[in-house]
This record gives sequence, structure tokens and C-alpha cells, in this order.
Amino acid sequence: MKIIASDYDGTLNHGGIDEKKKNAISRWRKEGNIFSVVSGRGAPDLIRIYNKNSFECDYLIADNGAVIMKPNGVIVCEDKIDVSVAKPFLEFLFSQGCKWGYVQTSFPCRVFKDNDFEEYDEDECFIFEELPEFPYIYQINTALESFEEAARVTEAIKEKFGDVLNPLQNGTCIDIVSVNMDKAKGIYKFIELLGAEYEDVITVGDNINDKDMIKEFRSYAMENAVPLIKELADFETPGITELIERELSLQAIK
Repeated sequence: MKIIASDYDGTLNHGGIDEKKKNAISRWRKEGNIFSVVSGRGAPDLIRIYNKNSFECDYLIADNGAVIMKPNGVIVCEDKIDVSVAKPFLEFLFSQGCKWGYVQTSFPCRVFKDNDFEEYDEDECFIFEELPEFPYIYQINTALESFEEAARVTEAIKEKFGDVLNPLQNGTCIDIVSVNMDKAKGIYKFIELLGAEYEDVITVGDNINDKDMIKEFRSYAMENAVPLIKELADFETPGITELIERELSLQAIK
């Protein structure tokens, strides 16, 4: 048994998820292998994507590894941010030029410094001064105007909150999880739950928040990946279909 742990945006969903890709995933699973998605997206969003696209999948790993769940939404493992850090951290984000912070909790929650949120769904928007209570937090997301600004703020978060939070840059976005979490750590928890081995894992990704899992496990970089991911990966691939075909061929040889 082998396990593919695939990023979603720019990787599984690179040019869409067509029938060829779906058929490849199906063949992979019919050979007794596991297919999982490991994404920076929040759990509800990842489930929505799965239901919309109707591809076969054994597990969804959301929030950069913090939430491991079955495709039906049943959570089997989770890692949370200390809710007491939310207020000072969001205040810090605003001081760094971020316009909003999206808190991945039990309800949609995009927090603004003031009421400048005309382009967003009002029902999910909150003003910082009226911050709600959070039952839990899996991840906090934000975005900047440029890659360089996102890199600057990522480093500022590490310096100020690095003892409790782990900021993961993803293009112009930043995904912030607990200091104990990243995609690699989430996959380690995942294979422990499965009773699998380190050698069983194959990862594939395209952006900086994939760095830890690409570096840690046998890995593929998408041809459209950022340079860092290509440098760290063992192989390159045009897409999931080609990766699966190569790995099935290797299994057949063995």
C-alpha cells in the first residue's frame, strides 16, 4: 500500500479535475492504495470542494494538517490554536498592513479593523472591537498585496509569535496554524492513524506551504511549482494523472 498526499490548489486542481484525472485516482485506489488531499483550505471549504468535484478520496487533511477527516466530514484528528492568542494576533496583523484575518472556527469569521468590508459577505464579517468568542481555532488566514509583503509579514509573525504560531506563506496569502503543525506533521499523524510507514508516503505540491511535506517525504513538484518546491522535491510531474501512472508502473515492476 502506498499513500499519495496531494495538495489541492495548483496541484490536484491544476487546470481543473477532469475525467482522466478522476480515472487515474480510481485506478490508484483499486490497486489497494490510499489517495488523500492535504490543503491549506479550511475543513468546511475542503468538504465543499470534494462534494462539488466528485473525485475519489480516502481522507481530507485541511488547515495545513490541523484537521484530518473522512470525506463525509467526520473528524478523526485535530490540532487547535490557543484561542487566547486570537485578539493580540489579529491586532498585530492589522499593524502589519493586513486588511483582514479569517478565523477558521465553528462559524464563518472574517475580522476587520473597521467596517470596510463591502466586497465581502456581511454575515461572515466582524469588526475587531466586536470580536466574538471562539470555541476553537484551527487556523487563521490573511493576505497581502504582493508576494514580498506576504514574506515580510510571515517573518514578522515568526519573530513576534513564533513560540505559539507557525505562519505558512502560500503565495500572497499566509496560513497561520499552531506552532506544532504543518503539512508534514499532519501527515505523520495521518500515517500513525492508518498504521502505515514513512516509506509509504508520496507527496506532491506546488507552493511554499507545501515545503515541509515535500522536504520530509518522497515527493513530486508540479511543473508549475515555485522554485523552492522544485529544489526540494525528488521528482517533477505535469500533474496527478502522470504521477499516478508513474507510481503504478513502479509498483508493477516490484
